[in-house]
Amino acid sequence: MSISAVVWDVDDTLFDYTTADRTGMRGHLAAEGLLEGYGSVEQALARWREITDEQWARYAAGETSFEDQRRDRVRVFAGAEMDDDEADAWFRRYLDHYEAAWALFPDVLPVLDLLAVSHRHAVLSNSSGHVQERKLRVLGVRDRFEAVLCAAELGVSKPDARAFHAVCDTLGLAPHQVAYVGDHPEIDGRGAAEAGLLSVWIDRPGLRAAVVAGTPPPVGAATGPRRIATLAELPSVLGADTRFGAPSTFG
Repeated sequence: MSISAVVWDVDDTLFDYTTADRTGMRGHLAAEGLLEGYGSVEQALARWREITDEQWARYAAGETSFEDQRRDRVRVFAGAEMDDDEADAWFRRYLDHYEAAWALFPDVLPVLDLLAVSHRHAVLSNSSGHVQERKLRVLGVRDRFEAVLCAAELGVSKPDARAFHAVCDTLGLAPHQVAYVGDHPEIDGRGAAEAGLLSVWIDRPGLRAAVVAGTPPPVGAATGPRRIATLAELPSVLGADTRFGAPSTFG
């Protein structure tokens, strides 16, 4: 059966999170006077990402709330005792810098325009609905998606198959009728494939090494993700009737 819908990850798939995070944190740390505690800006950013990953793992395991994982990220990184209000204020100051750098990847609008008629679209994100709904509105693409499902409200996060099946249920489609596009080889790529969706792993050149270490999942097998380097390749993977798609650069 053909693919009827495309479900999207947001951060580092549609939205250039890595660049915005790096730019925003650099400005925030300079304003907070915290850069001197690190050998370089990149070391500070690497430590922030490490703490973010650790605290997100606690949230994904149900050990803390979405709000508290944010507060604990701040406390650990700043190395300071803060009450909730102080931690929230610190994070809001960071958000001011971060949001000023928000941008879609340049290949996003062309492929959304191209697939608008042929495929339905939705979002599945390991974040909160409040965060991603606002982000998509600010970026001007919220109306492109029928539904936005997020881990904070679902109570389950990728790569758990229940998260992928929840968005399929919302669309009223079986998993094999749905493609999932995401940037993380395990959480998105392997998770969607094992849940029975057509899994498309967007492996943008130069981005993945800066975000996650480890061995990528097998690619190209019947149960593995399809690997692309740009969203210009997506229509051909979907079998869309279009001249826009380019052959995969990975073979």
